[in-house]
Amino acid sequence: MIKVGIVGGTGYTGVELLRLLAHHPEVTLEVITSRSEVGMKVSDLFPNLRGYVDIAFSEPDENRLKGCDVVFFATPNGIAMKMARSLLDAGVRVIDLAADFRIKDVALWQQWYGMEHAAPELVAEAVYGLPEINRSQIAKARLVANPGCYPTAVTLGFLPLLESGYADSERLIADAKSGVSGAGRGASVGTLYSEVDGSFKAYAVAGHRHLPEIRQTLGLITPNVESVGLTFVPHLTPMVRGIHATLYAEVSDDLVDLQRLYKERYLNEPFVDILPVGSHPETRTVRGSNHCRIAMHRPQRGRTVVILSVIDNLVKGAAGQAVQNMNIMFGFAERTAIDMVPLLP
Repeated sequence: MIKVGIVGGTGYTGVELLRLLAHHPEVTLEVITSRSEVGMKVSDLFPNLRGYVDIAFSEPDENRLKGCDVVFFATPNGIAMKMARSLLDAGVRVIDLAADFRIKDVALWQQWYGMEHAAPELVAEAVYGLPEINRSQIAKARLVANPGCYPTAVTLGFLPLLESGYADSERLIADAKSGVSGAGRGASVGTLYSEVDGSFKAYAVAGHRHLPEIRQTLGLITPNVESVGLTFVPHLTPMVRGIHATLYAEVSDDLVDLQRLYKERYLNEPFVDILPVGSHPETRTVRGSNHCRIAMHRPQRGRTVVILSVIDNLVKGAAGQAVQNMNIMFGFAERTAIDMVPLLP
């Protein structure tokens, strides 16, 4: 059994972590912190956890956290970077669900996130926690930067095409849609029910914080290419969970067998499902699960390829992937506690 701490347990990713870890057979939940809800029982704030999580929220006391084997940060950006060093020095492994350690160029990170990085010396050490490309590094890591939700859906969709060199990496388009839970649990006018119901809109078209993260990852998997030309446009949809990424790429060989390429690349990946030819994946088919479902199309048999990629933004896009990374780090079976059937309807 390993001892687990969660810093920031009151947001959507925090409660999702608790839901998954509550029935993990190798885990004991030791500490769940919240500055605003100190002393409140977790199950009083989240009644779905009644009978599963029996402890109360506490102050983020580093001495208590140092008694854990692994600490998850389900906090806003800028929190993990201030606490990670002392935890790592105490032998604690750290998984950050925010963006503090995702982007290797610290100056670029500071530009996009508008703050000075508090632990730039740790950025190079952090392993980007996308198991489908970094499994062996994750297994040895002390510090894992859990990917963002949009980057997970987009990267998994483009990955086989870019790795193989078939796609023109300078002409990539990602048209992605997310449910409102992606904005977090904090109250804001833009995510009120009456503001989003029956409506659909693009946002951050001039530039979204996930853009440099996606470009960085795609650049690392693209042979002999220093930069990636990506247009990324996110949209807000009137649903709670889910991301649907419609991806466009130009292929150099119009005879490439896309179905075979994707099937072979993801053959041994437990959470990536390549659908039959002609399929159109739906967000509801991954709701509450750690799966990514993908389908490929080539309209009019031309050189423009359309890839459809769907995930649950709170699971494979956040908490589920974090637990998947923990399983890899500690040598547990990778599917443990996250091999659940999606919720339908």
